[in-house]
Amino acid sequence: MPLQLLSVTSEVYPLIKTGGLADVAGALPAALARQDITVTTLMPGYPAVMQAIGEGVPVRRYANLMGGPGTLRRGRAGELELLVLDAPHLFAREGNPYLGPHGRDWPDNPLRFAALSRVAADIAEGALGSYAPDVVQAHDWQAGLTPAYLHYNRPARRPPVVTTIHNLAFQGVFPAYLLGTLGLPAEAFSLEGLEYFGAISFLKGGILFADHVTTVSPSYAREITTAEGGMGLEGLLGGRARDLSGILNGIDTGVWDPAHDPLIPSAFSADDLSGRAADKAALQAVFGLDPAPEAFLVASIGRLTEQKGLDLLLGALPDLLGEGAQFVLLGSGDPALEAAFTAAAESHPGQVGCRIGYDEALAHLLQAGADALVVPSRFEPCGLTQLCALRYGAVPVVSRVGGLADTVIDASPVALRQGVATGFQFVPSSSAMLSDALRRAAALFREPEGWARVQQNGMATDVSWGSAAKEYAALFRRLVSSPSA
Repeated sequence: MPLQLLSVTSEVYPLIKTGGLADVAGALPAALARQDITVTTLMPGYPAVMQAIGEGVPVRRYANLMGGPGTLRRGRAGELELLVLDAPHLFAREGNPYLGPHGRDWPDNPLRFAALSRVAADIAEGALGSYAPDVVQAHDWQAGLTPAYLHYNRPARRPPVVTTIHNLAFQGVFPAYLLGTLGLPAEAFSLEGLEYFGAISFLKGGILFADHVTTVSPSYAREITTAEGGMGLEGLLGGRARDLSGILNGIDTGVWDPAHDPLIPSAFSADDLSGRAADKAALQAVFGLDPAPEAFLVASIGRLTEQKGLDLLLGALPDLLGEGAQFVLLGSGDPALEAAFTAAAESHPGQVGCRIGYDEALAHLLQAGADALVVPSRFEPCGLTQLCALRYGAVPVVSRVGGLADTVIDASPVALRQGVATGFQFVPSSSAMLSDALRRAAALFREPEGWARVQQNGMATDVSWGSAAKEYAALFRRLVSSPSA
């Protein structure tokens, strides 16, 4: 019999996505199926999700779930087996799942995601009868109360729970007076419970009461146990070091496949990179750049935030443009950064292009047409854009942190001589060091044979979910066979 895993998450690609969590939650079930693990995903009933499953099959009703009625519905969307929490008072809202119309967190977010965790705990305890998961994976703070509810309820049946941290910066911190409203006992407000600097933290509960904690790269697992990377939770994480592991993310190599990608003008492979020329020309045209095939074209995709180091990129941009390079950006976030990149595009027509927002098809074109992709994050749990870049021959230029350090081999002289380089790293995180890495990349770009070798090395890198799925499967089976492990 396949092992039954309940995956609890606030977003899943392709139904709803704000970041890498959705990509992971959407791709991991298929990879785990190949390891004889059946995944059922529990997620909120946002409008797009309800539209995808239609009526679904009601399997449990709640008369009052954090302030209103709710129905748990079973359904399918593509290959995803879903349990959807249909609670209109909490989730019937269009747009971003976390933010209201003015870009601020919904004030009832603690109730919304406590409800998700509460229902996950009910399912884990056997509330559905015919479906009882062998193990539960709770993703990020939005599912962090799942093991906490199980701990304080002390049920007769309790499968092991794995809390997976995708980004420690988001901890689900809310006022302590909400404890009773969330259905948690007063004893939960303590150092041995959810208390966090006078408030309560959903993620702390997820870390403290899980049987095991994973994060999305080995380097990030080490970094979060330090004062520099632990964000106030380093003591707790260090104390759980025996039960903490980093499992490197992958990407869906069926979706991200340059040889069969319907979203790019010209297919290509590591054996024949010639199609990238047409994709580069198309990218230059979309962003209004000069049609210059010889120009070094650098791209950036993602959130415009301090974490992602986009201010460092702004600081390095004059040096990059001074090399005669072109630059394109696709992303959104900090209004000041959005305005600064928009102004850069206006000041350098034909050389800089900027698109505020996110467009999946355009993201594919950037990966296929850019010569290099820059990811200058100050910290990065794993990162997925550099994995896509490796797959598409867009040579990554990354800061040496977290999963970026784990996935990109710097083109040092030794690595180039040995023929193993896949990109460029820089440390520490500063505009000056980023400029230096971009200069090194630009210099190698002017050596076509050396550049093609680095591209082909990257494209030969295994960025699939295969290895990660095996690691997760081994962990889940170990916990099921020895719950106290």
